Amino acid sequence: MLKKSSVLVMCAGLLCQPVLASRLVENALVEQASQELTSAKALLLKTVNINSGTMNFAGVKEVGSIMRKEYDALGFKTEWVDGSEFNRAGHLVATYESPTHPTGQKLLLIGHLDTVFAKDDSFQQSKEIDETHIAGPGISDMKGGNVIMLAAIKTLKAKGMLERLNIKVVLTGDEESSGRPLAKSKKALIDAAKWADVALGFEDADGDIRTAVTARRGASTWQVTTTGNAAHSSQIFTDKVGDGAIFEIARILQEFRLQLADLPLLSFNPGVIAGGTRVTQSKGGDEVTAFGKTNVVAQHASVKGGLRAASQEQLKEAQQIMNDVVKQHLAQTDATFTFDEGYPPMKATKGNKSLLAQYSQVSVDLGYGPVTAVNPRNAGAADISFTAGHVKMAIDGLGLMGKGGHTKDEVADMSTFKQNIEKTAVLMYRLSNP
Repeated sequence: MLKKSSVLVMCAGLLCQPVLASRLVENALVEQASQELTSAKALLLKTVNINSGTMNFAGVKEVGSIMRKEYDALGFKTEWVDGSEFNRAGHLVATYESPTHPTGQKLLLIGHLDTVFAKDDSFQQSKEIDETHIAGPGISDMKGGNVIMLAAIKTLKAKGMLERLNIKVVLTGDEESSGRPLAKSKKALIDAAKWADVALGFEDADGDIRTAVTARRGASTWQVTTTGNAAHSSQIFTDKVGDGAIFEIARILQEFRLQLADLPLLSFNPGVIAGGTRVTQSKGGDEVTAFGKTNVVAQHASVKGGLRAASQEQLKEAQQIMNDVVKQHLAQTDATFTFDEGYPPMKATKGNKSLLAQYSQVSVDLGYGPVTAVNPRNAGAADISFTAGHVKMAIDGLGLMGKGGHTKDEVADMSTFKQNIEKTAVLMYRLSNP
């Protein structure tokens, strides 16, 4: 229930009437949100207990079908976007166009159907630990967020407030492992963002309900391959043989560390490396094997890693530094550098900060305290990053909080379930009064 003091302070004479009316609506929304809890929890457990690892297309589609029926029942126009063109299950898009406010605020609500847990993973079922904690695969990342946004929409509809808004819900099927090409796998999301004014993401961010995300670092991958002259090791460093592929890749990595380590909020990590006479890679480059001998100068080496940047400008700067380093070869060696941009950075814009301030005020008015911005270094990449450049303002981290995400220790804090349904419903209502 909203604090009475916030109403009394703001009201004076005739000006009090619209403020009181608004507060009465918000109080009604909070009460309705409580009534949605039982069915919302049941839906959450139902979807958590269906394996929807990204590459388990049948599971992703099954969860999508369940959510689609929910939105159909609310009067949304739903569409399943087939993912065969980008080797994924696909996405659910649900659209609500107001019959009475066609030019009203346009909100994009973002979630994802997939999890990191493969079809044959041992972590498959939810388990209630105590009154406020439930373990389960993908419960906080992010099936809880999917249900929170749905429950908030149901709350608005029950109180006659849904018609004030125009809404697109995009539940992607490949957030944990994006399909390729990205231009196709993220098209539904980007098209929805171009339509929208505001984007709300329902990830669990850093798992702290006192925070939300106004900025995310991008997530990219890079690869360096080097070559040298195969020869007897007694001839290494000679003019004819040179330094070999492994020394060349070692030089490159050391220069990367020296030149990139001090860029604020940027991180880079070489995740897999191999070198020797022969190097064999899997199609994606994540599995590498090598053959070599201690008395033979290495002919081939390869390293693949990740890079996270706080802005497009920083990403370009890092990319240029890496390119320049790779071009400076040791004797009788060569090297190539490839870069996959992946998830773009989500910059902390004035609009994002303004939206966070509104969300924080909602939290304060509901008695839950202020909400501050997550340190971008603590916020991983997410689908909202593809939308942030197309909307006036965006925030993420409105979902079900928890800990142990992406591991078999994933546990949701259910005390945050009710809070974030209430906060989302009230925020959406306030956004309908720009």
